Amino acid sequence: MSMSPYLLLAFLLGATNGALFHLWQGKNVRDLAIYFLTGVIGFGLGQMLANLMGINIFLIGPLHVVTATIVSWATLFIVKWLKI
Repeated sequence: MSMSPYLLLAFLLGATNGALFHLWQGKNVRDLAIYFLTGVIGFGLGQMLANLMGINIFLIGPLHVVTATIVSWATLFIVKWLKI
C-alpha cells in the first residue's frame, strides 16, 4: 500500500508542529503524545478549512501549508489553554 506524497507531507508537517510545540511548552511524554496528535489533527482541519474557504496563499501541490500550519498552532494553543 502506498501513501500519496502530499498526505505524507501533511502528516509530517502536522507532526513537526506538534513536536516543536512540545519542545517549547511540553513537560513530559504524555504532553508529547497529545501535542503530536493535536498538531496532526489541527493540520488536517486547516487543510479542510482552506479547501472550503478557497484560500490559496501558499500551496505545495494540493496542500495549503500556511493555512494548515496556522490552524495547527491555534489548536495546539487551545489544547494548552484547556490543559488537556
